[in-house]
Amino acid sequence: MTTLNFKHLRYFWMVAKTGSIARAGEQLHLTPQSISGQLGEFEDSLGTKLFRRAGRGLELTEAGRRILGHAEEIFAIGDELLDAVHEQKTKKTLPFNIGIADSVSKSVACRLLEPALHVEEPVRLICREGRLSSLLADLAVHRLDMLIADRAMPTKLNVRGYSHLLGECGLTVFAAPALAARLSGEFPALLNNAPFLLPGEDVAVRPRLLQWLDKHNLRPLIVGEFDDSALIKAFGQAGAGLFVAPTAIAEQVCRQYNVVEVGRIDAVVEQLYAITTERRLTHPAIVAVSEAAKRQVFGKPA
Repeated sequence: MTTLNFKHLRYFWMVAKTGSIARAGEQLHLTPQSISGQLGEFEDSLGTKLFRRAGRGLELTEAGRRILGHAEEIFAIGDELLDAVHEQKTKKTLPFNIGIADSVSKSVACRLLEPALHVEEPVRLICREGRLSSLLADLAVHRLDMLIADRAMPTKLNVRGYSHLLGECGLTVFAAPALAARLSGEFPALLNNAPFLLPGEDVAVRPRLLQWLDKHNLRPLIVGEFDDSALIKAFGQAGAGLFVAPTAIAEQVCRQYNVVEVGRIDAVVEQLYAITTERRLTHPAIVAVSEAAKRQVFGKPA
């Protein structure tokens, strides 16, 4: 024999453990005849008898006892290997606690965070939404690993944190198709007296948008104010008014909410930041988010 037949070894091991060919067959879901035939082949290949008759049962020969000792070690190592593979598959993922300010577009947040799911060490995203002040408090006591916000870390707060610019882009104005059809004139003049959904006071881009409107002597009819980016899009989809969203996700907004572009405001820039307690980014998931933001979401900075 030049190689060991591990199937035959397992049959021998099971017969030795159970004490009979019939019981071994039950454990292996094989007929006694099949077990007996395979065991005979194993003995022939080894050139020695492994069992002798003892009444109605079987007992090991001296050679059988020695081989059983080796078989126990072999199958114990096999079990350890399977346990190691199972442990690797069921290894707990690293929690990655993220805070997302209400004012941040959920579509942008999703695109920003998606690369974190593909880092070498598996992570489990735990996302929380809320007002920036509340999320900063959680960051301060390390309930969050990172906070995504549309403004840098406020300097007046007594919280140790650092702002990392993820990217910036202009704004696009959207409208439901029926509303867009009722608008007259060219952009941006068509905004005059048009129903408009204004970002709420917690949204960083709001003052810059209002300044742009005032600079161009535009007076839209403000029909609602929203801190939550998803809610403003839902009202816009329903035709309640025009609304703005980052140009970086313009195509996605049109598809997802069945709206059309009315015009772009490149002069009003929306910025997104990752706020962390680290001056230098070291967490692999945060690094992945930062690099992908510049490369895929907003494009490389100029």
